[in-house]
Amino acid sequence: MGCNTNTAKDLFLFAPHPQAELSLPCTATDSAHQMQLRCGMRSIALLGVTTLALGLTLAAPSKEEGKKKEEKPRADIATDDNLDLSNYDLSLDSYGEIIDPSLYEELYDYNDLASKIEVGTLAPPTKHLEGVGSTRVMPTEASRRLPPTSPTTKPFGPGLLGSITQQGLPTCLVCVCLGTSVYCDDAELEQIPPLPLETMYLYARFNRISRIRASDFARLKKLKRIDLTSNFISWVDEDSFRLLSTLQELILAENRLTVLPALPSGIVRLNAQLNRIQSSGVRPEAFRELRKLQFLHLSDNKLDYIPVPLPEGLRSLHLQNNNIRTMHRDTFCDSQDHGHIRWALEDIRLDRNPINLSLFPDAYFCLPRLPTGHFY
Repeated sequence: MGCNTNTAKDLFLFAPHPQAELSLPCTATDSAHQMQLRCGMRSIALLGVTTLALGLTLAAPSKEEGKKKEEKPRADIATDDNLDLSNYDLSLDSYGEIIDPSLYEELYDYNDLASKIEVGTLAPPTKHLEGVGSTRVMPTEASRRLPPTSPTTKPFGPGLLGSITQQGLPTCLVCVCLGTSVYCDDAELEQIPPLPLETMYLYARFNRISRIRASDFARLKKLKRIDLTSNFISWVDEDSFRLLSTLQELILAENRLTVLPALPSGIVRLNAQLNRIQSSGVRPEAFRELRKLQFLHLSDNKLDYIPVPLPEGLRSLHLQNNNIRTMHRDTFCDSQDHGHIRWALEDIRLDRNPINLSLFPDAYFCLPRLPTGHFY
């Protein structure tokens, strides 16, 4: 069995080193055993060299393939020149075909955040957002200036918070409006402010109001109580209160009145104590037609006598600390009807007046109780 020298020479061409020992051919003088052994070893070596050469040959890329690999990424990059904008029509109907939302569902899992979201919770505003992306219009110097107001100017029409007062503000900002009640206590008012049409109870105590005008309450058709305690009121227009058909309580205590204003027919309670009202400032028979009057408090004034006649339904009459010195037989009772009893009139105060009540015994026979005062 010999070795094929031609095949060995052909494979030797792939050897990296031409002077290697493996290039020696088999000779005829070699014994058969030596020839077989040498040829077998040479064949194994050539097979290894051939395998190495083939591996290097397959691993090395050709120049053309390298160029193609360099140019391929550039072709994949989309540019504005490659976009076909004329055929790019994105609408609500084709949105599902062009963009598949299901492809993005697995990118982020919101399940952990779902339980932390609370309805009605708003993030607090941040200061840096106002300077960067805020569209809020900042007030200019001109917009900060308020138009000048005059106390003599007529108020504007009623708005959400009422008409405009002399301070240039709506009534319900100067005062406190709660339902049908308006509280203007200690608000430094100099006149009655424009009131909401639904006002039923007005409290404007401890202010600087000096005059009541006929127009102050003319539009108010539901007014039941007016409390103007502790003001500087010295003048009341003729029809300021007389035309208020729904008025039941009028409190003018601690003012500077010298004349008792005309009263509406439905008045139930009048309190004008701590004023300067004189007997000449009370109209004759001022209370005769006031059939609903029950409480008449005129203490701490300058009255010289008890104003008569008094309404039949009167329950309380306070005239203490005046200048009353005398009274008539018919002041409280009808001298011609000794059977008449005034059961309602139980509270009469004439104390701190320079009158001796014991001098007028015939004046009390119809009263359920004697007046409070001096009997000596």
